[in-house]
Amino acid sequence: MVTINKGENKFYVGDNIKDPVAELTFNQTGENKIVVDHTYVSDKLRGQGVAGKLVEKVVSFAREQDKKIIPLCPYVKRKLEETPAYHDVLGQQ
Repeated sequence: MVTINKGENKFYVGDNIKDPVAELTFNQTGENKIVVDHTYVSDKLRGQGVAGKLVEKVVSFAREQDKKIIPLCPYVKRKLEETPAYHDVLGQQ
């Protein structure tokens, strides 16, 4: 199991925040929105569900902050739309 770390405007996997082996980046806009713009998973972690775990983290973060997620990243958009349990945090673009 991988450890997911929290950095400024990102969740990431790895020891170096500047060179992560997986990451999900976002920006907080306005008072109630998180814009997720990018996910990346290195070849060595692909196929292990890491991107899904990163989405889980940002969903939990959004709920804690009482914010909606605006998914610009196609993967995150699809994951939020296809997972009914995430619909409470899915915002409109």
